Amino acid sequence: MRTSAQPLEGNQVKLTVEVDEEDIRRAEDDTLRRLTREAQIPGFRPGKVPRRILEVRLGSKAIREEVLRDMLPRYYADAVEETELDVIAPPEIDVTAGEEAGPIAFDAVVEVRPKVSVVGYEGLVVTLPSPTPSSEDIDAQVDRLREQFAELNEVDRAAADGDLVTLDVHGSHDGEPAEGLTADDLVYEVGTGGIVAGIDERLRGTSAGDEFELDAEDAPGGPAHLKVYVKQVREKVLPDADDDFASDASEFETLAELRADLSTRMTEVRRLQANIALRERAVEALVELVLDEPPAVLVSEETERMVNDLVHRLSHQQASIEQYLEATGQAPDELIAELEEQAKKQVKADLALRALIEAEAIDVEEAEVDDEIVRIAEQEKQSPARVRSVLEQDGRISGLRSQMRSAKALTWLVEHVGIVDDEGNPMDRSALLLETPRTPDSPVPVASDGDTEETASAVTGEA
Repeated sequence: MRTSAQPLEGNQVKLTVEVDEEDIRRAEDDTLRRLTREAQIPGFRPGKVPRRILEVRLGSKAIREEVLRDMLPRYYADAVEETELDVIAPPEIDVTAGEEAGPIAFDAVVEVRPKVSVVGYEGLVVTLPSPTPSSEDIDAQVDRLREQFAELNEVDRAAADGDLVTLDVHGSHDGEPAEGLTADDLVYEVGTGGIVAGIDERLRGTSAGDEFELDAEDAPGGPAHLKVYVKQVREKVLPDADDDFASDASEFETLAELRADLSTRMTEVRRLQANIALRERAVEALVELVLDEPPAVLVSEETERMVNDLVHRLSHQQASIEQYLEATGQAPDELIAELEEQAKKQVKADLALRALIEAEAIDVEEAEVDDEIVRIAEQEKQSPARVRSVLEQDGRISGLRSQMRSAKALTWLVEHVGIVDDEGNPMDRSALLLETPRTPDSPVPVASDGDTEETASAVTGEA
């Protein structure tokens, strides 16, 4: 078989394939053996029809059609493998010779994964908030803790933000009681933006015994009319931030020790958040270098994958997509549009990481693949040999390598991207080191031809 590839406009390539007569004869033999097993001709047992009878009965044209139906997909697959094309959509095949007899030749126009440019990736810089909390940040944490130990004192003055008011609320829709908008002795903190829009503005300045009515256009269930009676106003009296408070509210004897512990905890949390943000923003910065629009077929496939993933996750929560749409207030086309936009970013991220892989000659050693298979085997409680066998049978080893290369490319990117704080000052990477070692997070999700989670589930047959 002879194969050649000719680039066309866009991301398309035309494969020209010519199959020798010797290959055709072998293909005809294979097809006739299959037809012999399947043929049902009076006077002959199944599988015992002589070849001559079958050839006469079917005719050379029908046999050639069967040969083409059997072998064209195989010839096409062999041609793709020989030319090492990264095909992303089904081909358009045109048989140019051999439809009735003689050597077979055909053209296959295929869409391939584009190679994008990421010029300037060496100088990327991302901005991260400083992981070190300020004195004001620690003050705010101390105040939140003081709020938990606050005393509530009833006051005669008008209500202000931060006060707790006890309300009787009676809501209605078109004169009918509104479910969820009616309650007696409801305790509400003024200024928190709850109940309905505009409630805080009306509550500020009211005192116990005051009444008012309010029209709320955005109330749950539609526009509603509310009657509100203020029964009580209480203010929160916070304990002083001193050593006595620290001793009562924590395991520390002094306020200084409490503040030091809060600082340590906040730093660790912010470092973890900063590491996650670093990975996300590094990919975002790389994607911004990609000026080309991603292929529609890849976006469509990624959108479908995301929809299926959403439905799968909802099913585990005993929820349906209809319930999800109702809860989020989205129409089906709005959800699809939102997922399509996310899919575009995922596909561009995948293409950008592939470009980085090529630019930096990033590859995966066979020993690394072995280690990953062992990890999957442990996760799925299978033997490594069993996992490898299943992956090879399903043709997923190449997809596993691809995902691992993307993960290595992301690691390279994170290690080489520049980091500055909110004020534009260079940030020392040591400031992001975690005190407690953690297993690295999974790579930022990217469209791929097979990720490790899907690979793992394929081993056990789980969805």
